[in-house]
Amino acid sequence: MPPNRAPERGILAVRGARLRWGERTYIMAIVNVTPDSFSGDGRLDIAAAVAHGLAQHAAGADLLDVGGESTRPGHAPVAPDVEMARALPVIRALRERLPDVPVSIDTYKPEVARAAAQAGADIVNSVWGASDELLDAAAEFAMPVVATHNQTGHDYPDGIVDGVREFLRDCAQRALARGIARERVLLDPGIGFGKTADQNLTLLHRLTEFTEMGFPTLLGISRKSTIGRLTGRAAGDRVYGSVAAAALAVQAGVDVVRVHDVAAARDGVAVADAIVRDWRPPNWTA
Repeated sequence: MPPNRAPERGILAVRGARLRWGERTYIMAIVNVTPDSFSGDGRLDIAAAVAHGLAQHAAGADLLDVGGESTRPGHAPVAPDVEMARALPVIRALRERLPDVPVSIDTYKPEVARAAAQAGADIVNSVWGASDELLDAAAEFAMPVVATHNQTGHDYPDGIVDGVREFLRDCAQRALARGIARERVLLDPGIGFGKTADQNLTLLHRLTEFTEMGFPTLLGISRKSTIGRLTGRAAGDRVYGSVAAAALAVQAGVDVVRVHDVAAARDGVAVADAIVRDWRPPNWTA
């Protein structure tokens, strides 16, 4: 186990799952219920979105992340009622079919988080940090929270790493002040949000400076434009680059990777976990 991933980081107990931070890197699968996802995998049809979530779980996802508003660069924000009309039926159906699987709502809007919790969501995953109002909603429903760095523009007067760390530290401290336990506050440096490709690569190169902050960490790098620039491939054809980034995230001690291509990511992360963390699958025999 890497020295920066101590067992005292704790366990996230959600539904029937117990995610022991530091034991291995967990897979969060993306379930987009949108017409304008950057990666072209959005499904507005409720039945199709539910089927996709079930398939993602069958492929090895530990958590399912349901979103009703695209967060791609240049996206058009939607009203909370539209977002809820898209995401909530999918959450209800997944909760019925997968009663023990953690489900998160990908939103930064407090009213959507509250409605999602009532529909069966367990976690709130916010792409715009963690506003006080969102943290109030999370605390009200005892939801773990993912706080993602984001900003308008690419200017970082104190440097990209220090700027992102300070933003996330502030989110985490405000979450703790509301009684949300440390092991239930996940920090995401926000690859692709308010950052240039070079800034993204700097963050990826220095991921340990985030895993050493004392909170569980999440990384969303799957199919991002930086991978496209490096490989020359379109969004739907970036699986190999995405898996490489996920494997290196394991090396840095990241706890959760948010991915589109679950089966490929699961294989890459399993091998990396075995090498880096001395992890073995449950059916392993010496």
